[in-house]
Amino acid sequence: MESFQMAKDNTPLSLTQNFIVPESNRPQLSKVSTLDSIPIIDLSTPSQFLLDKITQACEEYGFFHIINHGVPQNLCKRMLTAISDLFKLPHQERSKLFSSDHNKEARILNYYLKCQNQEKVTMWSESFNHVWDPNGDFFTLLPENPPHYRETFVEYAKEIDKLMGTLFGLISQSLGLEKNCLQRKLGEKPRLKAQANFYPPCPDPELTLGLSVHTDLPALTVLMQSDEVSGLQVIKDGKWIDVKPVPHSFVINLGDQLQVLSNGRYKSVHHRAVTNKMLGRISVAMFYGPNINTWIGPIEELVDEEHPAVYRRYKFSEFLDEFARQEGTRRRVKEAFQISYDHGICSSSTP
Repeated sequence: MESFQMAKDNTPLSLTQNFIVPESNRPQLSKVSTLDSIPIIDLSTPSQFLLDKITQACEEYGFFHIINHGVPQNLCKRMLTAISDLFKLPHQERSKLFSSDHNKEARILNYYLKCQNQEKVTMWSESFNHVWDPNGDFFTLLPENPPHYRETFVEYAKEIDKLMGTLFGLISQSLGLEKNCLQRKLGEKPRLKAQANFYPPCPDPELTLGLSVHTDLPALTVLMQSDEVSGLQVIKDGKWIDVKPVPHSFVINLGDQLQVLSNGRYKSVHHRAVTNKMLGRISVAMFYGPNINTWIGPIEELVDEEHPAVYRRYKFSEFLDEFARQEGTRRRVKEAFQISYDHGICSSSTP
């Protein structure tokens, strides 16, 4: 367990050897493009223009900002404050939330990168992971301190649930499908997870990562990040681009299940979090995915002779098993379920 205490005077913490990633994994920040960025989509724009913008963003980036999204600005500010206060708790109190048990429904953890020699390099961050639902049934799982975290997150979850419904409807329509298609395919009792992240100031951001390169395994992610500092970066055309914060916006990114459901048309792309010397950064990601018993595969309407199925059908529990098997690596989970076509004969890429 690695624990960061948010310094009162913003003094950088010590970058010890267990945080330094191998040279091949270092972020090379000087090569990151600041000229390009992900699209900004105004949800209040006329419908067909809006759908065209979503189509382009999902095909070319897999990421986009949304503005005029309907979630109250005051609530967003209170949510970020509650997260900041959580990570400001004294180490003794915060450490009670640390756990390596993957089945625990609320825990603080450190992510890590597994190197070729099987040693683990800890990421320069802490994450508080817990379940969420629009009814507030997760209330008692959350810590009593800070006292406003529980109430604020329950209110926030209700708003994000409504926003998720809007986004799934728009993305379904942008694929030429019925408005409720994606949520119907993802099934009842969806797997809803939240992840609040804290990235402390780092003495040498070139030597470590806040979160290693990954894709999101669920279907859709709604991310809110603090306005003061950037840290999220995504791959575009083989190059890293910086996702600068846009005031009063959310970052939306497509997960692996949506790429599979769209038969590869829409992209779940690799992204990472980097650090900086001067400012701590916080963010909160809300994930929506299928439950473990849901069958996932390309939607039938998106498969034809010109667009054969790219992935085989699987139960989501099988996807999670493969995800766990690749823990600590640069995961390529959905690739394990691709169908290969050889001389007209199709075969799965997994046994």
